[in-house]
Amino acid sequence: MPIIIDGKLTSSQIKSEIAARVAEIKTEGGKIPHLAAILVGSDGASQTYVNAKVKACEECGFESTLVRLEESVSEEELLKVVEDINSNPSIDGLIVQLPLPKHISVEKVTDKIKPEKDVDGFTPANVGRMALNWPAYVAATPYGIVELLKRYEIETSGKHCVVIGRSHIVGSPMSILMARNGYPGNATVTLTHSRTKNLEEIARSADILIVALGKAHFVTKDMVKPGAVVIDVGIHRIEDETKKSGFRLVGDVKFEEVSEVASAITPVPGGVGPMTIASLLYNTLLAAEKKVYG
Repeated sequence: MPIIIDGKLTSSQIKSEIAARVAEIKTEGGKIPHLAAILVGSDGASQTYVNAKVKACEECGFESTLVRLEESVSEEELLKVVEDINSNPSIDGLIVQLPLPKHISVEKVTDKIKPEKDVDGFTPANVGRMALNWPAYVAATPYGIVELLKRYEIETSGKHCVVIGRSHIVGSPMSILMARNGYPGNATVTLTHSRTKNLEEIARSADILIVALGKAHFVTKDMVKPGAVVIDVGIHRIEDETKKSGFRLVGDVKFEEVSEVASAITPVPGGVGPMTIASLLYNTLLAAEKKVYG
């Protein structure tokens, strides 16, 4: 059996560490971290994610503000709300829950967020600083993966890391982080995607395989080198008549068969997912303590 990389357990440990630091800040009379979230519309999944983030703030002793806006809000109105939060000194971090309605430019909204408050790590300033290995807020999911590799003491130096998926949120920043000089890092990285030729062959050459393609059960046993470490970023709901709910959650990797050959693997659910919120909270703590931008 492979090592199961438990994101749920690790995220709980990180939140406990953050809560302990917040308790110290309170004792010292310092500023309590404050995260603001903007939710546009009534998408069910988005509401679930935002509520989970607000709950996590409470668990860690953070202050939080949730701004709800109608689906019909104009781009100009949303940008004004972002600007108001940018200029509010009591708020340390700001996230705008995606997706946004089609009439609103994600790029414009992201670019409007002050880099010092961009705890999602999506602004050009933070992406650029990350690429240069400067202090930056790293996008929450890639940062969570890096933290899992570190806490499970998985060797990355000199290893061949294959990333499947090139999104700006996961794949692209992940490839940069794994190639950077440091630990985890110093890997030789191949970034692949849906247009890559011989994808199966490249995947089989990976010592560390990070899958963020967005296709359920895409990676099968024959695509994984025996002994490889497999990180599954995907999450999908598929029908399952054996479950009371009528469905179950699966990843981009066929867990049951890939776990027969992998040396370590993240489950879905309970792997990478819980780490995303923990990373977001950690970035907010950094923002409150002015440890990135000073």
